[in-house]
Formats: sequence, structure tokens, C-alpha cells
Amino acid sequence: MAMDSFVNEKDYALLAADRYTFAVLDRILRGSCEMIRSDHENVILCHSAARYPVWIWTPDGCAESVKESAWNLTVECRPVSDGYHFNVKYELADYFIRKAAEEGHHLGIFMQLFAYDCPEAIAPEHIPDGRMHCCIAQDTGEAADLLPLFYKEIGNEMPSREICLEKAAEYISNNAFFIWKNAEGKNVACCSYKCNQGLASLGSVFTLPEHRRKHYAQQLVYEVTKRVQEMGYMPMLYTDADYPASNACYEKIGYKLRGKLCTIALKERGSAG
Repeated sequence: MAMDSFVNEKDYALLAADRYTFAVLDRILRGSCEMIRSDHENVILCHSAARYPVWIWTPDGCAESVKESAWNLTVECRPVSDGYHFNVKYELADYFIRKAAEEGHHLGIFMQLFAYDCPEAIAPEHIPDGRMHCCIAQDTGEAADLLPLFYKEIGNEMPSREICLEKAAEYISNNAFFIWKNAEGKNVACCSYKCNQGLASLGSVFTLPEHRRKHYAQQLVYEVTKRVQEMGYMPMLYTDADYPASNACYEKIGYKLRGKLCTIALKERGSAG
């Protein structure tokens, strides 16, 4: 199976069939990436940067030969043995886990991801104290303080202060980073979004542990959701399937489950549960 180091409109058409499940991959491919491989039909492999997961797209119900091609491509480009994380569909995850075992590697599911969209936002039943604040340039440091806490919460490698400042500045330059300030004016929760192809992908949803169960994040996500809807975008987000209470909060404000995928990684390296 011949592989190119670029994508074209055929690839974007393939991803459109998995509009929500692979929304982030579509966005990543439209930017700069460390590695891209595609046959423009059955396999797309993309690695945006060193500390991020490798994305591998394959069609639903693909043949064993396609799974084998995806595995061989991974062995060549981003070997499982090197400790990478991979975002894939469950059927490909099962194949990779089996192939890795044959080579003596204990590959397992690190995270189960649900993809949601929100056709119509529903106002939360409980309105918390405080207000939403759309961050401006002078808030960059405060936003950067919250980002590493979010990454730690989801089990990812914590980025450097420099990277957090860069990411915060990027979000803020697009008016896309929000902080919930409680009645005392303290920063208690955050949320951001990125837009691509008619979708607004919400992320960086985090509440400081000492301020949880007060509905801050739910209200913040609702208000950001309404904001991007008014801009003409369809809100969507990824969640960890292992947190049903959190997912239920999203569902209460109108989010609908549209797709599933998972992150797989080596268990012996302590990167998978």
C-alpha cells in the first residue's frame, strides 16, 4: 500500500464521514505536523508534535489487511515500543493490542473517549455564583496557570511554562479562553475552544478541586456553548468515558453522544491503566 507524506481533499472527505470522532484530526491536518502518512483511502497516520498522541484513522469495519497496513505503518513511523500514545477506533485498538502482544509488548487502553455535539444548548438547573470572564492579553499568565492543572487532571504530560504561555496567548488572541470567577473574584474553572470546518471544539475544561460540585464548569461550558452557537458553529467536545458524572453534566446541557474512540499505550511504561 503506497503512502504519501501529505493529505488532500480525499482525506478530508474520508474524515467527514467521522465528523465528530475525528474532528480534532481534521483540524490538526490543516496545520503543521511532524509526520503525515496517507494512502487517501484506508489509512491516515498523523503526529502533530512530540508530546501529543499519534492519530490513526481507518474506516469502520475495515478488512484485516487494512489493519495490518496500519500496524506496519506504525512500526515503521511511530513504533509502539517507543512509548507513543495512539488515538484510534476500538476495532483497530483490538488489533494493535493483539499484534503488540505477539512482539512481547503489553499494549492497553489508556483512555476511552466519547465525542459529543450540542445541537441545542439547555440552560443548567443550578446557576452558580460568579460570572464568566473572556480572557484578554493581560490574563495570559492566569490562563497559563490553569492549563498545566488541566493536563495533569487528564493524565497527560504536563507542558512547560513556556508552552502553557504560548497556548494561552493563542487562545486569548482568538477570544477563545474563558475563566469562571466566583463571587469572591477567584479563578475557579476554565474552558477554551478551537474552530474548524463549522465545528467549535471545546476543551481545557477544568475546575480547581476545592471548588468542585458547585456547578461552575457546567455553567461555564453552557455559556461558551451558547457563545459559539451564536457565532454559527456547532459545539462539540471529547470526554473521558470513565467519568460518567462529568459526562452526565454535559448531557444535561444538551450534548449528544456521536462517536467513540480510545487512546492506547504501553502498560509496562506506566502509561496505561
